[in-house]
Amino acid sequence: MTDRPPTQTGPEDFAALFAESERGKTRGRQARYAIGDRVKGRLISIGRDVAVIELEAGGEGTLDVVELRDESGQLSAQVGETIEARVVARGEKEGVVTLRRAPARGLEARNSLGQFATTGLPVEGTVTGVNKGGLEVMVAGLRAFCPISQIELRPVADASVYVGQKLLFRITKFDEEDRRGPNVVLSRRALLEEEGRARAAETRATLVPGAVVKGVVTSVKDFGAFVDLGGLDGLLPASEIGFQRGARPADLLAVGQQVTVQILRIEMRDTGKRGDGRTRVDAGERTAAAGRPMEQITLSLKSLERDPWDDAVARLPAGTTVKGKVTRTEPFGAFVEVLAGVEGLLHISELGAGRTLRHARDAAKPGDAVDVTVVSVDRDKRRISLALASDADRIDDEGLAAAKRAGASSGMGTFGDLLRGKLR
Repeated sequence: MTDRPPTQTGPEDFAALFAESERGKTRGRQARYAIGDRVKGRLISIGRDVAVIELEAGGEGTLDVVELRDESGQLSAQVGETIEARVVARGEKEGVVTLRRAPARGLEARNSLGQFATTGLPVEGTVTGVNKGGLEVMVAGLRAFCPISQIELRPVADASVYVGQKLLFRITKFDEEDRRGPNVVLSRRALLEEEGRARAAETRATLVPGAVVKGVVTSVKDFGAFVDLGGLDGLLPASEIGFQRGARPADLLAVGQQVTVQILRIEMRDTGKRGDGRTRVDAGERTAAAGRPMEQITLSLKSLERDPWDDAVARLPAGTTVKGKVTRTEPFGAFVEVLAGVEGLLHISELGAGRTLRHARDAAKPGDAVDVTVVSVDRDKRRISLALASDADRIDDEGLAAAKRAGASSGMGTFGDLLRGKLR
């Protein structure tokens, strides 16, 4: 008997065997699916009437090929692509389910409304009108109702914009025994929340501190703004909107505005309990069960802007006289904006004109225009000391331009020195 040499398996052969082994494990898993579950898988075959999808969580799903065709009848998907669908029935074989991508319509929907109410499968409806409480919707020839709170994820100002639109809904109440006819209550928000959770899972995987991402402003508050990053809300604090002081978030941002922001930090916070026993939800965090940690994403617009203090050192040497605007007053003095986003302190001793003041507001108020001279600039501490400009230093715009030209041509002395010399 002749001995056979052992079989040699190369790296490529091993990779192929490993991949096939993994596919076998996936097929062998007995995943349990409920009617209405949203699933995802790889399209592995397309027959004349039925396509087969290998589900990511295990098992297989079958899908009518008609759901893979576009309006012209051409296939819109190919073997190997990822398909998302819902479970509408369990197959005779364990681990095999029947899938559907498109919502039910027409007679099929009407005959299955009770099942859809139980399973949560979406149905298509046409908005026909608006009443005091929400939308009137026709679903499979039946009149249904969608409360205004269930139209969108956020409050709706004008529900009439939906009239005439075909939308997907979930049936939250179906009473076929109602003496006035079937009572059907719908929710569009439930489907949007489900889609949001799916998008949030994908978005979360890409978010890390320091990342620069795009988002849409969803609401503006006194303390900042909320930005939708793709199923996840981030908080943009008022202090991180820009370098300009004293501006309200509502003056700088609007709902629906697209913004590019940087992620400062991602934190998990405990919701805690309030004194009345209800869950306390911090601003910017999504609602969660009491006591469970929730994710807060803090954003910044300011971190992507050029710091105006970089320009302040070059443009405001000691002795420079500028026109500024009082932004706020304190007992010890008034803060004056001398460049966009840059403030200096005008000490209270400069405001009294020889008399003693108890508070800077006794001599100045926010919005006042004032001519000031830079005494000193501390870049590290971000401080500028100011003094009231003397009468000789208070010049009009034409004189200021002339002084700047003289300084540029001479190349000698500080701008303030040249300016005083020209005035004299």
